[in-house]
Amino acid sequence: MPKLKFGTIVPTPEEEAAIQAGIAADTDTYELNDEEFAQLRQIPHYLKADSPKEFTDIMLDADVLEAFKATGKDWQTRINLVLRDWLETHRI
Repeated sequence: MPKLKFGTIVPTPEEEAAIQAGIAADTDTYELNDEEFAQLRQIPHYLKADSPKEFTDIMLDADVLEAFKATGKDWQTRINLVLRDWLETHRI
């Protein structure tokens, strides 16, 4: 088990049982297994440091910009991912 940060509150066995019961009862989700979790930790090649970024100004419709900003931190990265996905499926 990794070293916990100071102030971390660990659930009691009863709380942990309630958490696990809630996960099991939720039909919209499930707890990831080790293989699935490891797959999430892989960094895609286009997000690694050897993929340099360039600054640019771009004009976007206000509603498009607000929709991406509403997704939270790293919204610019998500715009980049959407554009990359489009490039992989369309010819210019």
